[in-house]
Amino acid sequence: MARAINGALWPRAQIGVAQTPAEIQEIRRKVQAGQLLTPEERQILQRVQARQLEARKQYGQEHPPRSSVGLTALPDLAAGTYKGEEGGLYPGGKNQPPAAHREAGVKLARQIAPIDGKIVLLAIGFSNPNLEFPAFQKLAAGDASVNPRLVTVNGCVGGQASSVIGNPQSNYWNLVAQKLAAGGVTAAQVQAVWIKEVVPGSMAPFPVDAKQLYRDLASTLRIVHDRFPNAKLAFLSSRTYGGYTEVGGSPEPWAYESGFAVKWVIADQIAGKPEVNYDPAKGPVMAPWTEWGPYLWTDGVKGRQDGFVYLREDVGPDGLHPSAQGQQKIASLMMDFFKADPATRPWFLK
Repeated sequence: MARAINGALWPRAQIGVAQTPAEIQEIRRKVQAGQLLTPEERQILQRVQARQLEARKQYGQEHPPRSSVGLTALPDLAAGTYKGEEGGLYPGGKNQPPAAHREAGVKLARQIAPIDGKIVLLAIGFSNPNLEFPAFQKLAAGDASVNPRLVTVNGCVGGQASSVIGNPQSNYWNLVAQKLAAGGVTAAQVQAVWIKEVVPGSMAPFPVDAKQLYRDLASTLRIVHDRFPNAKLAFLSSRTYGGYTEVGGSPEPWAYESGFAVKWVIADQIAGKPEVNYDPAKGPVMAPWTEWGPYLWTDGVKGRQDGFVYLREDVGPDGLHPSAQGQQKIASLMMDFFKADPATRPWFLK
């Protein structure tokens, strides 16, 4: 009999324990909440993780690193389709949001002003953005055009799956609170967030993992609204190129497909779905106004129409986490975005 663990099916004999799915889920909940496990629970978790690691290694052997996968970046795909899903960053194969949505974001951006002297831009995410955002922080700190009242806080934590970040009870949010405190700011001063999340070890056929990420992103937006009362704007990015991975984490085409999760949650807000509503005139506010941040994926060495490429030297030995060169590339894309976007210029720049 097979069991579903973290989205993967594992035969009971492989897990080595006779636990029910509800008991496995309870162990995951305790881990996410930072609670202590019993010795038996730790053994169960270790066995599950060992089997997952073995499956990822096997995947890596069967799918060696590739410098290109032949997929088309969403902005370049435009009105074309991928497995039945339309390209473009926004509905209709467009790469810009509808005028009404953009105008609403600009209006909110103009309302952002220092709270107790500071405007906080908070990063939310896993290990990759935890490396990329500090490089962005350095660029912002050294740019004379950036608002001197702006404070950037890296709330990303390594090893945090989207299901953890999208869980309001997980310990991840306690760690974010600690990072804000270490930066000398409060939750009330957070007015904008950049979010990049991942479903680790993706291997299910499209759109299974993309749909999971979509749900987790929507949940994260609601958590942002609940925990940061003055958060007005959210900017979402999907994964960088994953074809170089040596460990099976976020490989292709799943890294590429994560872009659809971002597109879907933003499309829901544009369509007025109540679960991610930002407009008090349309009902209870559940989330900040949301749009794409910088789109980070490109087809490895082949690149995309704007010339952006992601090379093997842009990732470290594991082929997954960005090297110093890769961190700088992503940081530059982020700076270009935050300095130019109509919903960021009013508060990001002087």
